[in-house]
Amino acid sequence: MRRLLTVLAAALLAAGLATAASAGPAQDGRRSYTGVIGGAEYRVEMPHRWNGTLLLYTHGYFPADFGLPLAVTNAAESEQWLLDHGFALAASEFQNGGIGYLVEPAMRDQLALLDWFEDEVGRPERTVVSGQSLGTAIAALLAERHPHRFDAVLAICGAYDPLGTFNAALDVNFAVRTLLAPGEEIDLVHAADPVASRDALTAAVTRARTTPEGQARLALAAAFGNVTGWYASLEPKPTDLTEWIQQQTEWITWAKIWGNGPTAFADLERVAGGNPLGNAGVDYAEQLRRSSQRDVVLQAYQKAGLDVRADLDRLAAQPRITAERDARRYMYRYGVPTGHLTMPMLSLHTTGDGGAPPDSVRWYAEQVRDPAGTRRLWVERGGHCSFSAAEEVTALRALLTKLDTGRWPHLSPARLDAAVNRFDPHYRQVLDLGGNGKAVMAPAFTRYTPPVPLRPSR
Repeated sequence: MRRLLTVLAAALLAAGLATAASAGPAQDGRRSYTGVIGGAEYRVEMPHRWNGTLLLYTHGYFPADFGLPLAVTNAAESEQWLLDHGFALAASEFQNGGIGYLVEPAMRDQLALLDWFEDEVGRPERTVVSGQSLGTAIAALLAERHPHRFDAVLAICGAYDPLGTFNAALDVNFAVRTLLAPGEEIDLVHAADPVASRDALTAAVTRARTTPEGQARLALAAAFGNVTGWYASLEPKPTDLTEWIQQQTEWITWAKIWGNGPTAFADLERVAGGNPLGNAGVDYAEQLRRSSQRDVVLQAYQKAGLDVRADLDRLAAQPRITAERDARRYMYRYGVPTGHLTMPMLSLHTTGDGGAPPDSVRWYAEQVRDPAGTRRLWVERGGHCSFSAAEEVTALRALLTKLDTGRWPHLSPARLDAAVNRFDPHYRQVLDLGGNGKAVMAPAFTRYTPPVPLRPSR
């Protein structure tokens, strides 16, 4: 079965690492360090001549079914370019092999790695903490709580509000269970068998996507998470209604059920000491009214000859899920950044991302007390984290210009596209996380206003 992020599955780099750090020679005089600190594996890559800048990379959320390499950048080709240009790269895998909701230990692991780097390699002139997907929230929390350790934040495909992200996923799963699997015993929280619940929801989605009625209800479920219909990063944005909903269905299946569904909810319960998620008091009719996908839903229901109000009434009549107070408090402590940011932050996001919808970027931007210190770059493309090395490096260069000069460079889409086009095609490859490989893609920076978040934590 094809899964979201299948292409990331690989044997962990440097398997069987010793507890003590080990260093090995690399090509062109480079050095690689691997080891374990406090039970968390790490990897450090040093260039032949260090320019004094350290990039501390923070990976995203990986459920138990996904394997992952110990990466130090979002795009694999970025590592080569950055090392060629003098940057030091470091990343902790975090506890538990990097699997699960690890915000609290991840912060400790990243700080411990930074301590090790400063003691064993050298003190950086400046340290940029970068975050990918849920790692963006970790990076933001590190910058907010330890401003003396970092100089800037690079946020890539960010899910800034983990509690809001998982509550939105709960809404999607709740709608699928209610509308597409009525009468089935599917537990979303406190599940005796989370895998069975996940599989039952997946089966319901698979059945529904073959009929106009099912497609309409899938569009409604997607709307509660602002989930777009642009799943395939190497393909143009769909213009056909049915194809749009089919790609929304891919997001629902792999991001919202397999990635952030019952098994993830069980993981949150384990970490938080109870269920932190809930939909008590949520008005799904109002959620649809505010959703970026409202028009898609109305068109789909009209095409299927269904009454959307009747399905909204079915959702309203269902018993709700109530979050447990102490577990919710845990998530606010280790899963909701405050916006108290005292350093520059640059965000890079695709407009079609349904795994970490763009509304999360808007949410954090509205929390930040000094908006002049933040900038948001948008790429008109589908997929999650679907950036080329050239786009990642172009964003980093803009952030470093802000550090060097105190001013942001001109960030018009035309100038950003021109900067990307100056890179060799090798660095302009984009990875499709749906399993369709890589291809050289034209840069597509754009001006964009993200939708309003539907389940923000603040």
